[in-house]
Amino acid sequence: MSRLPLHRRWLHCLSRRGMLSLGLAIVASMSLAALLAPWLAPYDPTALHLQSILQPPSAAFPLGTDALGRDVLSRLLYGARVSLWVGFVAVTISIAIGVVLGLLAGYFGGLVDEIIMRGVDVMLCFPSFFLILAVIAFLEPSLTNIMIVIGLTSWMGVARLVRAETLSLRERDFVAAARLSGSGDRRIMLIHILPNALTPVLVSATLGIAGAILVESSLSFLGLGVQPPDPSWGNMLMEGKDVLEIAPWLSLYPGLAILITVLGYNLLGESLRDTLDPRLKK
Repeated sequence: MSRLPLHRRWLHCLSRRGMLSLGLAIVASMSLAALLAPWLAPYDPTALHLQSILQPPSAAFPLGTDALGRDVLSRLLYGARVSLWVGFVAVTISIAIGVVLGLLAGYFGGLVDEIIMRGVDVMLCFPSFFLILAVIAFLEPSLTNIMIVIGLTSWMGVARLVRAETLSLRERDFVAAARLSGSGDRRIMLIHILPNALTPVLVSATLGIAGAILVESSLSFLGLGVQPPDPSWGNMLMEGKDVLEIAPWLSLYPGLAILITVLGYNLLGESLRDTLDPRLKK
């Protein structure tokens, strides 16, 4: 048994199990709050309480009210549904595109690989956020458009990961055995290669959700995302910036929600990478 100093053992435990547990706890809590928003929210998120405009946190309004008298806690809970839904759907789209293209490029190689990877290079030439801004500017701001655009502009990293794994896996003995047994290319890719290439994809998906939440919040803050009166953490920040000096809680709570949620997904993704990637284990 290793005789590490106490502080080294504590740090080792914190870096692996602690990060994973904390990330899981944050993600689970935020997801549960979003799912149960209709039951947890004390008020309708769009209901106006004109007699309680810009009221600080109190017993009636635990997180205060905004410039229209709407309950901040209720809007925060319903905003969690928007942010997490955007994250999950956008990442699902990007994962689907990246896995398909990465598999094709890595398995067939040659001209197929060249065409796909040059397409990846072209997409990576454009800063993702500004590309999303340019596309959204020509479309009607809506939740569906945001999810689709984020997904269609964030698949390149997944494609590269899957291609790299496929290039390695296609030379393994079990793939050669499957080919000799008469299995077709589609069966080999889907049954033998894809399941063994999903570990980095899982980590990328977890980190991608955090990125998608940040992008959606940024777009909503700029007025190109979820449109009022529907609540989103981004448009709550936008509404709070004009009264920051007299009502700081309007920006504080959605900002903390974004920070904690993104931190949770990043911790979960990093700890999953440390746990699932044997190359990082000593």
